[in-house]
Amino acid sequence: MAAVGLSLRSCLRGALALPGQQRAWNSGSGADQLGELGKGAGKGGGGGGTIREAGGSFGKREAALEERYFKEKEREQLASLKKHHEEEISHHKDEIERLQKEIERHKYKIKKLKDDD
Repeated sequence: MAAVGLSLRSCLRGALALPGQQRAWNSGSGADQLGELGKGAGKGGGGGGTIREAGGSFGKREAALEERYFKEKEREQLASLKKHHEEEISHHKDEIERLQKEIERHKYKIKKLKDDD
């Protein structure tokens, strides 16, 4: 789980650190830059495999499935990252509570020492 968080963090860090570049990169679907996906090799769709190279409806369907797959993976990664941050927040709140109890304990000891004088 830690490795997934690390790799996810490194992937998202660049995208989140430079919002202007992210918008330029994510300004639409890949069709803007590559032509229409699934159109086949040499027609702006690139050579993504034999089905995609053939173009036509099978190529378009393959491109759509691929896009859906990557969007789902991204959704899963973001959910995992959100869960990780929520766990971190919970841990830090628990740590704050523990440290506040320690502070009160030390204050009580100081007060008790003053009272003994």
